[in-house]
Amino acid sequence: MYFVYRDGTYIDARGQSFRDFMQGKLPALPGQVPTLSDWADHLTTIFPEVRIKKFMEMRGADGGPWRRICALPAFWVGIMYDDLALDAAWHLVKDWDAETREALRVAASVDALQGQVGKLHLQQLAETVLDISRGGLRRRARPGFGGMVPDERHFLTALEDSVEDGKSPADELLEHYHGDWNGDLTRIYADYSY
Repeated sequence: MYFVYRDGTYIDARGQSFRDFMQGKLPALPGQVPTLSDWADHLTTIFPEVRIKKFMEMRGADGGPWRRICALPAFWVGIMYDDLALDAAWHLVKDWDAETREALRVAASVDALQGQVGKLHLQQLAETVLDISRGGLRRRARPGFGGMVPDERHFLTALEDSVEDGKSPADELLEHYHGDWNGDLTRIYADYSY
C-alpha cells in the first residue's frame, strides 16, 4: 500500500498490506477495516498494462511525443469500437496460452519490434494489428479536421512509421543518445518536449 485517504488527509501506509487492512491489522489504522472507497484508492496504485476503472485504461505507453500520444488512442479505438476488428483481434490471439502471452511481453520489452516468440515475429504481429485497427477506424468513419479527412486513420501514422522501420521509440532514443546527442541525456528535453 501507499496510503489511506481519511477525512481529507492522506495517511502514510507505505509498505503495509491491504490484506492486513482487511483484517483490521493495518499499523497505520489499527482496528479499522477498509471501505469500498479504500479499495478503489488502492487499485489506483497498481500499474498493470491495462487498468480497469469505469473504463479500460491502456497503460502501455502513456507519454512521448504528441503524434504518438494521439496514435495510441486511435489504435485502440480502431480495435475496441468495431465488432469486425474485435473479432479479428480475438481470432489472432485466441490460441495463445499464458506462457506465450508472457513470452511476448518479455520479448517486446527486450527486443521491441525485433522480438520473436516461436513463429511469432513482433514486427509482423504489429503490422497485423495495425491493419485490424486501420479497418476498424475506416468502418467507424469519424471525419476529422472539419471534415477534411474521412476518418481517424491518419493518427496511426506514427505507429505505421515505427512498424515499417522496425524501430520502437526506445530504439530511436538510443540512436540519438549514442549519435547526435553524444551521450547527453538532457537533450531529450529539448528534442522531445512539446
